Amino acid sequence: MTSRAPKCFARQLHQSARPRNISLRRTSPTPQSRPFTRPTAARHSRVASRAQTPHPQNLSPRAVALLAGIGLASFAYALYRTPPAAFDAAAVLQSEDDGYAQAATHDDRDPNLPRFRISEIRKHDGKSKHPWVTYGDKVYDITEWIAAHPGGPVILRAAGGSIEPYWNIFTIHKNQYVYDILNQYLIGYVHQADLVNGKPAQEAIEDPFADDPVRHPDLITRTLKPRNAETPEPALSAHFITPNELFYVRNHMWVPKLSPDEAEAHVLTVELPDGTTKEYTLRDLKTKFEKRKVTAVLQCSGNRRSHMTQGSGRPTNGLQWEAGAISNASWEGVLLADILADAGFDAATVRDGTSEAQHVQFSGMEAYGSSIPIRKAVDPQGDVLLAYGMNGQPLPRDHGYPLRSIVPGHVAARSVKWLSHITLSDEESPTQWQRKDYKCFGPNQTKVDWESAPAIQELPVQSAITGVKLGGWKASGESPAKEVALNGYAYSGGGRSVIRVDVSLDDGKTWSQADLLRDEAPKKLDGKAWSWKRWTFNGAVPLEAFKTPEDDASAGHDDTDEDRNTIRRGTARRSANSEGGGQQNSKGNNNNNNNSSSRRCTTVAIKATDEAYNTQPESHAATWNVRGNLATAWHRVQVCTDCSPGAIALEKKKKKPLHEKKSSHEEE
Repeated sequence: MTSRAPKCFARQLHQSARPRNISLRRTSPTPQSRPFTRPTAARHSRVASRAQTPHPQNLSPRAVALLAGIGLASFAYALYRTPPAAFDAAAVLQSEDDGYAQAATHDDRDPNLPRFRISEIRKHDGKSKHPWVTYGDKVYDITEWIAAHPGGPVILRAAGGSIEPYWNIFTIHKNQYVYDILNQYLIGYVHQADLVNGKPAQEAIEDPFADDPVRHPDLITRTLKPRNAETPEPALSAHFITPNELFYVRNHMWVPKLSPDEAEAHVLTVELPDGTTKEYTLRDLKTKFEKRKVTAVLQCSGNRRSHMTQGSGRPTNGLQWEAGAISNASWEGVLLADILADAGFDAATVRDGTSEAQHVQFSGMEAYGSSIPIRKAVDPQGDVLLAYGMNGQPLPRDHGYPLRSIVPGHVAARSVKWLSHITLSDEESPTQWQRKDYKCFGPNQTKVDWESAPAIQELPVQSAITGVKLGGWKASGESPAKEVALNGYAYSGGGRSVIRVDVSLDDGKTWSQADLLRDEAPKKLDGKAWSWKRWTFNGAVPLEAFKTPEDDASAGHDDTDEDRNTIRRGTARRSANSEGGGQQNSKGNNNNNNNSSSRRCTTVAIKATDEAYNTQPESHAATWNVRGNLATAWHRVQVCTDCSPGAIALEKKKKKPLHEKKSSHEEE
């Protein structure tokens, strides 16, 4: 055991300065709309008199507010890992005389704020007591921010230059509230003489994503930097265990790169409630503890978010995943409960209610953090792993190499990759990924109080259609019917097994049951069901279930948003999104230009039920939330066919009066 490690200091600062109820004066990023005043000599004297970075206890409200609004660990890590940027001086520096003449003629910015030359800004680098950064043509003094920054002084990597190249990579910063908060640190403008087309020359920085691993081309990419990509539908249908290279990818930043030797020497630090710590290398975990295997699904909380967006007719915030942000794997590692016991934690205190620790906080190498309840961590049936293997191989880099937590039955956001630190605490992880991102609110709540809702842990029941195949027409009673084969997956969190998948070929009017595949041994009486159920269904759609738009109009049917936005299988084309996006290009569009009245469609729907008889809601409108999390409504897929002349003829024949002639068409 060792005493509290100094490297925990940045995390302590983050905890001491986490978001509070602070009155924050919002400002506009446009200087013309905000009445600034020139910084006085007293202000500069006050700043210059500081010999040290202020202690977090003495932070001004705006410093703490900036941490709350913009204190993203990704930005901190970007600045830490990326080499300091260098200005292209030749592109921006002009003579002093020419610059001042140009400034006097063309500088129409706020005259109350001073102008700073690039050469002066450079002096306020990471070694300066008063670091500055620029964004656009504006200069910001970030001195008061340093102590409050979750990454501590690592932000100083950008000091003396522009933060813009980093924000161009991490486009999450390009939000109005971020500009508003940053603008409170505005002290002046870059001198006109150092501007090219109104801005300083762009800095050149190393792309932090340059060393990311190569991904399989079949993955369906939603964002490039960081990479977020879905498992393709054929792989979801074909494999009970998702191949490593097709396992969906969810990254908030770039992927750390370690050599095999570095990985074996990788250190995991476990910190107990009293502050004592114990360290384990990856080699220790592999050689000193029993190896366990757990087959478990990981699912993003935003899986099927695009279905919620389309089905509700309302926008949602986040990556517009379809049904592929879920995969199943066999994980190998050691039980978290074993490591905690070895580190000196008494699990009996959890069972008898005397434990000071209520949460287990996980922190990754790239600064991502999350937490789970302590009772899950020490539950003998909880199966929480510290995993170093995946499907019989070392963890791939995209999936946490060399070490990650696996929390079966819980949202994947709790299974932290590139794990480096575990803290037992009376509080949840202070990160935004625990306190904000992964929560749900009511359909009427758009301006939310994040602290009022609990973080998502166990997942609700979910299912999806991943394959549809139409066959030929066949006789079925008095009407022909179109053969159809469906397949997909169903899953429920908390270790609850899926017991039934219901299928409707007419949008919920009538139902049948799918066949559940026996991919693994039946669940033990004392065990949990952490994997998904794959299912198949073979049936036939009666001709009358296929409707044309004219049929719906004549019947007085008024399509709901849910109906209008279902997938038209075979006509909605998937496409990889651009780096900063997250929206699909043509989701839900019917690109069929065939105006023939023989083109008809029906809506196929499915829903799953788990062993606790939880089932999926009918409508996304009822479960819509501003973050688009837990989109678990019936999965609807619109299936269209060019009905055969013979089938249509038989349908018309059935409706003809007896005295009319028979159709000359023959049945196909």
